[in-house]
Amino acid sequence: MRGSVRTVLGDIAPDRLGHVQMHEHMVIDLWKGVPASASDADAPRYLEPLRLENYYWSRRHHSRDDLRLTDTDVAIEELTAYRDAGGGTIVDVTSVGLGRDPTALAEISRATGVHIVMGCGYYYVDYHPRELAAADLESVTEEIVRDLTVGVGDTGIRAGIIGEIGMSWPPAPAELVVLEAAAQAHLATGATISVHPGRDPNSPSDVLRRLDRHGVPPQAIIMGHVERTLTERSSILDLAASGCFVEFDLFGQESSYYSLAPGVYIPNDAVRADFILDLISHGHLDQVLIAQDICHKTNLARYGGEGFTHVLEHVIPLFAAKGMTTSHIAAITRTNPMRALLGRTGDAGSGQIGQPG
Repeated sequence: MRGSVRTVLGDIAPDRLGHVQMHEHMVIDLWKGVPASASDADAPRYLEPLRLENYYWSRRHHSRDDLRLTDTDVAIEELTAYRDAGGGTIVDVTSVGLGRDPTALAEISRATGVHIVMGCGYYYVDYHPRELAAADLESVTEEIVRDLTVGVGDTGIRAGIIGEIGMSWPPAPAELVVLEAAAQAHLATGATISVHPGRDPNSPSDVLRRLDRHGVPPQAIIMGHVERTLTERSSILDLAASGCFVEFDLFGQESSYYSLAPGVYIPNDAVRADFILDLISHGHLDQVLIAQDICHKTNLARYGGEGFTHVLEHVIPLFAAKGMTTSHIAAITRTNPMRALLGRTGDAGSGQIGQPG
């Protein structure tokens, strides 16, 4: 990937990226069945189609319909709005086991003119394919490297980032194999690793230590979901002090309630902006990345959600109102993503299968 960014339609010059959102999902299936904790009264609600009357319940608790984004036409509609609002690139970090669809991503990119960078590797253990439990380090590493250099299966469509690599807390043995494989794939290709840390404040530092032992420098690591993992200003500053990218990727999720970890309280956009301003004041501007982590129907404009345009239409004006300069905003939305996507100078193969217009 020497001097270029790998998209699903081929390698492009970094100055073509434009505005980038570093952690999104165009096509994904997160459904694992009705939660075991669901009451007898609530269980049927998880299986109802999404409609206006159950929008809030579905967004809060995530019904089956909410957790499935599988309609390419809807994705094209949503991403066209993103393009028209000024968006240039989406990083789709849908891992193996989450319904990753390289062909659909290429179709969406061609139809909209938005560059899409695809992820590779595996999400956390609850979503691992059954056969992964028996896979060895070498085979998982080879798969990730192949996705980056040759393409997924026989599609010829290549990933441009490793991740999102999913971790639990404490980490499961299979997750540690995947994490080490991601490290080996980084060393082989230079591709940056995007991490979904476990839902515990100890997870980010644990992941950084493990990747360091495997030879991955912090500058090659994106620590995602910071605002649902580290709630104290001091802990966010400590993470930034490591040198990794610090990603606030839940913009648009304004409710403090977090169904996957009810004891965790998520900040709103204004507090996210304050955390970022604090990082800037301590010299960490070049490490900040942002996104919305759209992965539910209730996030989409078609279904009454914020849509992919939320950062462009609402968050950037919020940043400006809180005192960020145009150069701060350009670093967060353009320059930092460019550096993250370029990765370490290296060669992960070259070639193109058709650029968006």
